[in-house]
Amino acid sequence: MQVINPANGSVITTLTEDTAASAAKKYETAKAAQPAWAARSVAERVAILEKFYHSLEADIQSLAATLTSEVGKPLGQSRGEVNGARNRIRFFLDNSEKWLKAETTFETEGLREVISFEPLGVIGNISAWNYPYLVGVNVFVPALIAGNAVLYKPSEFATLTGIEIGKHLHAAGVPAEIFQLVIGGKEAGQALLDLPLDGYFFTGSYATGKFIYEAVAPKMVPCQLELGGKDPLYISADNSNLAKVANAGVEGAFYNNGQSCCAVERIYVHENLYDAYLEKFMEEFDQMIKTGDPTEEGVFIGPLTREAQIQVLEDQVQDALKKGARLLAGGKRMNRPGYYFEPTVLVDVDHTMKVMMDESFGPVIGIQKVGSDDEAVKLMLDTEYGLTSAVYADHEENATPILEKMNSGTVYWNACDRVSPHVPWSGRGHSGIGATLSYLGIRAFTKPKAWHLRK
Repeated sequence: MQVINPANGSVITTLTEDTAASAAKKYETAKAAQPAWAARSVAERVAILEKFYHSLEADIQSLAATLTSEVGKPLGQSRGEVNGARNRIRFFLDNSEKWLKAETTFETEGLREVISFEPLGVIGNISAWNYPYLVGVNVFVPALIAGNAVLYKPSEFATLTGIEIGKHLHAAGVPAEIFQLVIGGKEAGQALLDLPLDGYFFTGSYATGKFIYEAVAPKMVPCQLELGGKDPLYISADNSNLAKVANAGVEGAFYNNGQSCCAVERIYVHENLYDAYLEKFMEEFDQMIKTGDPTEEGVFIGPLTREAQIQVLEDQVQDALKKGARLLAGGKRMNRPGYYFEPTVLVDVDHTMKVMMDESFGPVIGIQKVGSDDEAVKLMLDTEYGLTSAVYADHEENATPILEKMNSGTVYWNACDRVSPHVPWSGRGHSGIGATLSYLGIRAFTKPKAWHLRK
């Protein structure tokens, strides 16, 4: 398997992929070792993951450089991702003992009822390339703390980062048998699906998530899916600082080259502010967006990670233009080596256009005028996805009724493209099933046992 640098198309290295046989051997090793790992106290496992937490800080420069080389993320954003992952790890370190501790739920004379939380066993973590640290630690850190063994398949587009994660976990004290990498693409993923694992945790596209969900359903084991989105942002008439709101929209749409599950993918603006908002949006766009080599400091947009996505974006842009949209910026592949696509702004769009209905997962945004809050709500709900929804308004009481109507796992007032470990991260519809983060994301890697204790 070749690892490609998307900034120039060069081959970084070549790796040997796992086969069904090698993946099965890793599973058997993990299965044999897992009971001893689970027998350790939660505090002991937390102490080991604490060392992993500190090691990421110590090696942040080299880890960021590796990440940038294989996914094209600008260096500053790569460092930001490692630091963001450390913040999430800190949450798990500080809260896991509390939420994994057995709970007495009812007690009366002569009778006590308790819930305990036992590890699932050996889980498969099929991870993503766009945020390999952030989406990875959401799964393998609480899974390990809960006493599970993990077969971790990093994306084929972020495998070197996955290898570094494994090295740092093992150096921290996680046994090599307990955290094992399965290297490769589709075939390696299929090998995991064919194994009798005790749970599956996937981050990626809806199409692949649906395939995984259907494949493992007969096993009747937990299967959590963190999938894509077509996340809306609404600028209501109740906004007095359009420069600030526009800045948030530009960053929400274009950070990480738009390659975020929760990136802003469609913007609706009340007609009273539409022209003024577009003016401010383009001012912020011109100031913020700097495209170039991701190893250069100050670059905001590097290459796309996957060359195939360029065709998807080109199709969306051409479809929109044919149906009456106007192009304010970008619109095509850049004339340079690597997988670069011009940051693109389309206006006067509508829901007959692919750009407002299909996930873009790239530096493309459509902005649509609406006549009322009711029209905005109708359009925001016109999607098969349900990851996040955002409303910008000066007053919370104007935003809340809109957010209450949203069928998404996360809603924002005067925020967007934001994840916090203190609340669950979950999707609805084609955006997935299950939850990571918060106490729900700690207990997701356990199976409850009910205890009826009578004296």
